[in-house]
Parts: sequence; structure tokens; C-alpha cells
Amino acid sequence: MPSVDASGTDLHYLRGGEGEPLLLIQGMSATHLTWGRPFLDEMERSFECIVFDNRGMGLSGEAEMPFTIADMAGDTAGLLDALGLDTVHVVGISMGGMIAQELALAHPDRIRTLTLGATYCGGPEGTLMEPEDLQMLGAALASGDRDQVYRAMWEINMSPGFREEESRYAAFTEMAAALPAPKQVIMQQMRACGFHDTSERLGSLTPPTMVVHGDADRLLGPGNGRQIASLIPGARLEMLADVGHMFWWEQPQRSAELIREHALAPV
Repeated sequence: MPSVDASGTDLHYLRGGEGEPLLLIQGMSATHLTWGRPFLDEMERSFECIVFDNRGMGLSGEAEMPFTIADMAGDTAGLLDALGLDTVHVVGISMGGMIAQELALAHPDRIRTLTLGATYCGGPEGTLMEPEDLQMLGAALASGDRDQVYRAMWEINMSPGFREEESRYAAFTEMAAALPAPKQVIMQQMRACGFHDTSERLGSLTPPTMVVHGDADRLLGPGNGRQIASLIPGARLEMLADVGHMFWWEQPQRSAELIREHALAPV
């Protein structure tokens, strides 16, 4: 399995497809498998896609703790260095969108285009999970019961309409169970997200940016997407109707179409 030393952190990665390089950054508790083949198959038709596991997750090395969102952005820049990629298109979702914000702020010259999906920038207008949802998720993680964790994640990440088809749950749990996701790393990711705040710095971003958000997102409500789009000069906002947090899983073709259109638009 390919891995690189990314500024002192061993990161597992995969590359697939042909075209301009596209770096995809996943979110809290997720691994590279969380993109799902339907979405990646669509993206790999137009881009060389680079997916990876954040520190401490999946097949990557142990995470040095504690860590911040900026630390994970440093890991990501180290991955680009190790792979010899000077510039890339970047897609970051959820916590990965927070990482992508810090990456773009620290290295704007390396970002061809930026897509921020279902994410958060902090500040007085930023909102995280509702207390009851946070309590449900925290209780599931604390229980040690794998099925309780998966059911909680399924409910919080997917829209009611998508969850109506119960057969979809099997693919979700297969993905979630396939690779290690240590509880202590997830808890630190949650703390890092809580301290994340780029709200006063997003106005300096220069890469062409698109913000994508489902309007049925319970994990990071749709107001976060609107806030981010309002703070980044020239940002394009795409709000997906009746779609939950994992919009690329619910609507892989539409999500890929939006990213392709944004990243490959004539300058």
C-alpha cells in the first residue's frame, strides 16, 4: 500500500484516473473509502484523483496528539511535496473542508481551484451540531457498540429521503467497517473542529472557489455554507435540495458534475 512521509506523518494515499491533479480531503472519522466508488469513478474520468487517510485514520500512521486543523493542513501540504505536485485542484468536505481552508490560506499559489463541501469556518455565525445530535453521536461513540455508532452516523449524515431505502445502509456500514477509525483520534478531530476559525481570514482567499452544501445537513447546517460563500470573494454557492451532509454519497453524479464544471471552467 503506498504511503509517504508527509512532514513527519505517515500518510496512506491512492492515485487514480487521468487529467489534471485533484486532491480530495476527507472529514471527521472518515477514510479514503468514504468517497465511495460511484463518486470516484465519475471524478477519475476527468482528473487524476489523489485520495488519502488523515493522520491516525485508516491505513495512515499513528497520529501525534493533540493536533489541530492547521496541523492536518500541514500534513496535506507535506503530501503534495512528497508526491511532487506543485499545484492541484482541491476538494475538501466537512472537516476536510476546514483542512482545505487552512491549506488554501497558507499556500494559495498551490491551489488551482477550491471546492468546499458541507463544511464550517467558525466565527459568530458558524454553527456546529445541535446539542441533541451531539449527545446522540457522543453516546454512540462512548458505547463501544459498533452498530450503534453506525446507526448514529447514518442518521446524522444522510437525509431522511435517502435513508428511506434501507438497503443503502449495508453499503454505508461496509465502508465504515472496512478500515480502522480509532475512537481517540475521532475525539481529537472533533475537538480540532470545535477550535477551527477561519472566518476573519477567508476574505483573503484568491483561488476560484465553489461551496456545496445540502440543505438537509444536520451535522453542519446549511447556514455554514451560505456564510462561507459570503466571506470568500467571488465564491459560487450550490445548495442541494433535500440532501444531507454526505452529498457526494447521496448524489455522486451531480456532485461530480458540479466539481468538474467548476474546476475545468475556462479562466
